[in-house]
Amino acid sequence: MTKHIAVLMGGFSSERPVSLSSGAACADALEAEGFRVTRIDVDRNVASVLADLRPDVAFNALHGPYGEDGTIQGVLEYLEIPYTHSGVLASALAMDKAQAKLVAKAAGIPVAEARVMSRFDIGNDHPIKPPYVVKPVREGSSFGVVIVQADRTHPPQILSSGEWRYGDRVMVERYVPGRELTCGVMGDTPLGVTEIIPLSHEFYDYDAKYAAGGSRHVIPAQISPNIYQTIQQLALKAHQAIGCRGVSRSDFRFDDSSGDGEVIWLEVNTQPGMTPTSLVPEMAQHAGLSFGEFLRWMVEDASCSR
Repeated sequence: MTKHIAVLMGGFSSERPVSLSSGAACADALEAEGFRVTRIDVDRNVASVLADLRPDVAFNALHGPYGEDGTIQGVLEYLEIPYTHSGVLASALAMDKAQAKLVAKAAGIPVAEARVMSRFDIGNDHPIKPPYVVKPVREGSSFGVVIVQADRTHPPQILSSGEWRYGDRVMVERYVPGRELTCGVMGDTPLGVTEIIPLSHEFYDYDAKYAAGGSRHVIPAQISPNIYQTIQQLALKAHQAIGCRGVSRSDFRFDDSSGDGEVIWLEVNTQPGMTPTSLVPEMAQHAGLSFGEFLRWMVEDASCSR
């Protein structure tokens, strides 16, 4: 009997457009693999829609709050519908950058020094010595990320303005210079390490991630075998420490300006992008899996109580 897959996409976070793109690509590929697919643009009625539909598996292609933070995972657990990616606790934990960093540090993973504070408490004085990075605690796709360079005389004014819409808790983190590296994990197996080279962008921001030509991906990353293996080991360690399931992706900075270089873990993404320019499908392809084979593995890995 053909499995019926509900692809959850869209939603109502800042990352809705990315999710729609991910969901469409996944739905098309799953249909090509022979599954019966229903596309669901998630709204507040998603629980009743899923209860009526009763799919065999929910393929979670949502990104950001509600889709990536344990909320939709809890709905799926309540309805007893097997689903892809991480479960309730790991999703909630990974979405909170500050809490995830505490768990990673306790597991022996190198992280940058940081402090969490209200954006209103930053005021006109630097909270830590610049250069530093200000990140919303609970956003993805680099929304709201601000790099404060060493020559800035005061914190960015956007933090205290009415235009800021990424929550009041922010993490102020030491800026780590160097190269942007990332590594996916599939089950309990680390995939290849990719270097991300933003083109015409200060860092790997939203446009660099998703706009055509926004960045160049080099896989395998051109780094020493020792650093390559270290990053794979740290990605797997973070995946396991936070309790991720299915597929995740950890992001790193590698400062190769002196000596052996400093490797710093930044965060783990429990719902990596699945767009045509996304990183993890490229890593799977590098490992010999087509996009369809990769998604089939995720469907077969789906379960409740994750």
